[in-house]
Amino acid sequence: MSSAAGDRNPGTLLDNVKEDVGSPVCAEDCSKRDPTMYFGNGEVKSSAVVKYSAAPPSTYALPEEKTDLKMPPANWLRENPQLGSAVLGSSSKSKPFSSFGIAYDFIDCIGNGVDVVSDSENIKKLLKIPYSKSHVSMAVHRVGRTLLVDELDIQELFRRSSQTGDWTWLKEFYQRLNDQKWQRKKKSKEHWYQKAILSKFLYYSINGDGAAEPVLDNMNEGDDDKNAEECSSSWPATFTSPSDAQESEIPEQEGVSADRKFALGQVTSVLKEQNLPTLFNEGENSQGLRNDFVRNIMWTFEDIHMLVGSNMPIFGGGRYPAVSLKLRESNKPINILTGIDYWLDNLMCNVPELVMCFHVNGIVQKYEMIKTEDIPHLENSTFSTRVVKDIAQNILSFLKSNCTKEGHTYWLFKASGSDIVKLYDLTTLCEEAEEEKYQNPFTLPVAVLLYKVASNLMLKTRQNRKHYGTVRTLLLNCVKLLDQERHPQIIASAYYMLSELFQLNEPSEGDGGESLRAGGLEDSYSDEDREEEEEEDLTEDSDENSSFSDGSKLQDDSKAVAVIRSVGELSVPEKYKSTHQIRPSGSFPVSQDKEERCRHILSYVLMGLKAVDGSIKRESDLPAADPNTPIPLKYEDGASAAEKGLSLLLERAGPVQADLKHPTRSGMIPGSWQHHMKMQLFLKASKAYYVLSDAATNLLKYGRALRYIKLSMQCYDAYCSVNGTLSPRVLQLHSQCLSLCGDIQLMLAQNANNRAAYLEEYSYQTKDDQEILHSLHRESSCQAFNMVTDLAMDPEYQLFVSSKCYEAAHDLLISEALKEENSDQLPQLLKRLGNIRNEMGVFYMNQAAALQTEKEMKKPVSTAEQELWKKSFSFFEKGIGDFEAIGDKTNTALLLCNTGRLMRICAQAHCTVMADESRGEFSPEEALYYNKAIDYYLSAMRSLGSREIHPAVWDSVNWELSTTYFTLATLLQDFAPLSRKAQEQIEREVTEAMIKSLKYCDLQTESARQPLYQYRAATIHHRLASMYHSCFRNQVGDEHSRKQHRSLAELHYSKAVSLFLSLREAPCELLRTLLERVAFAEFTMAGQSSSMTKLKSLTGAMEIMTEAHHAFRLIQKELLEKEEESSEPAASESPIGSDMAAAAGLDLPEVTRLIGVFEPSFCFLLLQIIKLMTTVKRKPSNKDEEMLKTYKNVYSKLLRADKSAPLLDRIQLYMDLLQQLTPQTGSDGANKQEE
Repeated sequence: MSSAAGDRNPGTLLDNVKEDVGSPVCAEDCSKRDPTMYFGNGEVKSSAVVKYSAAPPSTYALPEEKTDLKMPPANWLRENPQLGSAVLGSSSKSKPFSSFGIAYDFIDCIGNGVDVVSDSENIKKLLKIPYSKSHVSMAVHRVGRTLLVDELDIQELFRRSSQTGDWTWLKEFYQRLNDQKWQRKKKSKEHWYQKAILSKFLYYSINGDGAAEPVLDNMNEGDDDKNAEECSSSWPATFTSPSDAQESEIPEQEGVSADRKFALGQVTSVLKEQNLPTLFNEGENSQGLRNDFVRNIMWTFEDIHMLVGSNMPIFGGGRYPAVSLKLRESNKPINILTGIDYWLDNLMCNVPELVMCFHVNGIVQKYEMIKTEDIPHLENSTFSTRVVKDIAQNILSFLKSNCTKEGHTYWLFKASGSDIVKLYDLTTLCEEAEEEKYQNPFTLPVAVLLYKVASNLMLKTRQNRKHYGTVRTLLLNCVKLLDQERHPQIIASAYYMLSELFQLNEPSEGDGGESLRAGGLEDSYSDEDREEEEEEDLTEDSDENSSFSDGSKLQDDSKAVAVIRSVGELSVPEKYKSTHQIRPSGSFPVSQDKEERCRHILSYVLMGLKAVDGSIKRESDLPAADPNTPIPLKYEDGASAAEKGLSLLLERAGPVQADLKHPTRSGMIPGSWQHHMKMQLFLKASKAYYVLSDAATNLLKYGRALRYIKLSMQCYDAYCSVNGTLSPRVLQLHSQCLSLCGDIQLMLAQNANNRAAYLEEYSYQTKDDQEILHSLHRESSCQAFNMVTDLAMDPEYQLFVSSKCYEAAHDLLISEALKEENSDQLPQLLKRLGNIRNEMGVFYMNQAAALQTEKEMKKPVSTAEQELWKKSFSFFEKGIGDFEAIGDKTNTALLLCNTGRLMRICAQAHCTVMADESRGEFSPEEALYYNKAIDYYLSAMRSLGSREIHPAVWDSVNWELSTTYFTLATLLQDFAPLSRKAQEQIEREVTEAMIKSLKYCDLQTESARQPLYQYRAATIHHRLASMYHSCFRNQVGDEHSRKQHRSLAELHYSKAVSLFLSLREAPCELLRTLLERVAFAEFTMAGQSSSMTKLKSLTGAMEIMTEAHHAFRLIQKELLEKEEESSEPAASESPIGSDMAAAAGLDLPEVTRLIGVFEPSFCFLLLQIIKLMTTVKRKPSNKDEEMLKTYKNVYSKLLRADKSAPLLDRIQLYMDLLQQLTPQTGSDGANKQEE
């Protein structure tokens, strides 16, 4: 023994407060507080930490020599917390549920860090098996990695159960084992005499004066009878709750949700509220599952961690701070069994010394102080501590290898005088005997312990993922043991906790645990398949370990799970070293599939609801639903049905504050455990269906998604029916459900083509869904949300429902209940509201446009059109407000842009139509709506601020604004309101609108719209040039204006030609512009008088005409490409017939018309130039002569050209002629442009 052991502070050893163990590995954590170690001659290692003690060691005064212990002291049989119940004269026999009482008090230690929980007397009895011939009968239960060992007084069990006739199968089996008729052995008088003087000796040791008081003989006899009775009745009469003795409060843990705290805290209330069945006669008193030991000790013996209960009295004082007192007759030597008893008692209680009092016939003779490490070497009591260590390790390995099934009761039995130790599975034997499993008195205590351990692990928030597999196994085994009719509350709570294991907010790839498919451990499932596999494993192990039976032995052995053939084998080191490790339950099958996780949750929720519904005495008035018959899904059309549904929706969406005082529809009493449990199960089911709906939405399975969100809202409706006050957390969940429902209805409206597939998905229901719905209907009609969750066939109604869902969710988030919640849902919801209002605005706008297209030209604007405009404008306006509220500039700009488009549709509807169905003048209403559209587009530009905010939206708004200005200017120009305005005013307005349209033509930025911008800019310049050309021709008198118009026309013509030359898709527009420009030059020449001036003008016009070479080049290229694509180029009698068939993308009539204008204009220019050059008075230069010769040659060829030649040939001719007139530099430039 170390010197530190004897000098320790008694206060450190014996603490009157139970410790809260922070980690499952209790022994290791606690040993750090008191590192005192015992070494038995260096052979074994032992440490003990007192977890709880009723009182510190008693200060003792040894009775003087010659004291007569037969005479009781004055304080005899008075209750003293410093002494255990053993010294009060009661039985030292272990209670059948003593280990459960310890386990309930130290629940943190169970399942992982502790190997064995038991009474110290049971531990000693197991370790003395090789040395003792007495019988051994122990009940063993497994919880995780922990074994609970209790004494199983089989004879007392038979005696008590003989009155009821239970356990007859076990009684017959037991008689076959012993091969003799059962009889109970009675305690001898010597036994009671020894107990009495021991009790008196211990009371003398704490009695200050040691004076004896006479006690009446009849009193002594009564005490002996009482002792005998208490000893015989070791089985409890009534099962009492451990919470009645000392409730183990569940600590508040951060990060544990309120609903989880409720469920996990059920273990205390479960046992209090439930009427538990009596196991035996109620007239007898018993401690039941109470932990009534004087002290509880975490004892580490070598590598075995044991949580033991001990009643051994410990005394202290003077030079001996902690000793144990033993009483022996002087003429009886200490045998090996007694020595092992004394040694183990001191090791377990961390007592360094033993005081032995020797007496003769009750008269004290002498005292002897013995150190603990010297006990194994006493005379006549020598034993090897190493052998005891080997026995402990072998027994633990044997039990752990074979007691593998949680919830099963194992019986370790050794007959008196026998060397064979057998292990039976009483649960399996009971099932084979067709006995009810609930007759097993251990069933309920085991189930409650499994539940408490699981509850405790669930509260360890930091290690939740680590322990989920263990928790699941514990809870499944718990519900497997219990009868739903007798213990519905524990079963419902267990199923709720099982549903809590599957987290709904996990990412798609689980980060903790292993899935079964990825090689996860199967123990986490704890189903029948797993049990069968375990049985196969046991069979495999039996081939390697000789302790297991092989079926060829005696008939009795065939019933045993395992057999130790000789107790001597226990002394052989590592003889029974376990090859079958108890499977760790730390892994949890984390499914990668959200739907699979939710289905697990819903299956557990359904089982919990069945347990609750089964416990409600008064059945619902509703007729029983057939689980195989789907619930009919009704849908009502019409505004009245929609308004009715909307009122119900808003009523259910708001927070309910009415307290429920009357029984619910199913007969539940508000405040009862059924009421609380149903609320949590309904809420859990609602969350699971919500997640299923969200997952289905992501998979584009909108019919399935709508079905799931309908079930989620029905669960919420039932929750509201049984709960008077809704918490912010619940209201927030409901807001999410409404928002998701809005998303689904919007998607259904946008995907109307797949409605048949969606209807099929929506109509399907699983059996679990039907049964859950039946349970919901016990509490509510579940009709409140039908309006928003039915599958409609009208897209307009679906959009309407979607908007109402978003509105209800928004009203909920800004309500008083959630106003102070810092939720990030509100901005997202406002964005959804803005989006659905945009969708509805666009929907009604498109309807108005379709109506406008279908109506006859002469009809004025109808009332239906105006109503659609108002609806569309209203939704756009509300949507703009939603996006502005969250500062979403981009979407605000988009809705302003859509409003501008609506204004343009209104403008188009107001165009005037003449009697001959031709287009009338541009009306004031058109101008009004076009200007409103421009205002909205400009507001959109201001909302964005700059292109950097969102380039795509900016470009879109920019294009629409340019288009609106262009359309306004074009209509003003083509259908000028001359009846209302002067020509000059119209020209100013057209010019202003065209210039503004040109301003928003982004010609610099490279984008997909750049060619469109270039084409529009070229068209604007062309139109402006044409307008100034017309003004120049028609204006008379004001020479200044004429010059200005001429210069403007020339400017815009040159810009238009330049832009058209950069485009490859507009050869006709280029040719038309060139011809107009040539005509403008010809008109200018007509007003000139000088021949030289005229010749200069005509030469300039010819240079413009040569630019047509590029246009003809593009036309020829397109015609050739189309001709090559044609598989059968057929000759046609018509000169352009084949080309018309080939060039489907080219406006051939327009090409023909332009050629018809080009050829005479070309001839006229050539003729006039030739005339002027030949009549000029000055002498021509060589260059002039060459040019004249060229003009004559070209003119000659043009006149001789075949007018009926094919279009391609004619175009080729024009190109050749124009090429001859083009200067060399000009030719190079033209070629470069073509390239």
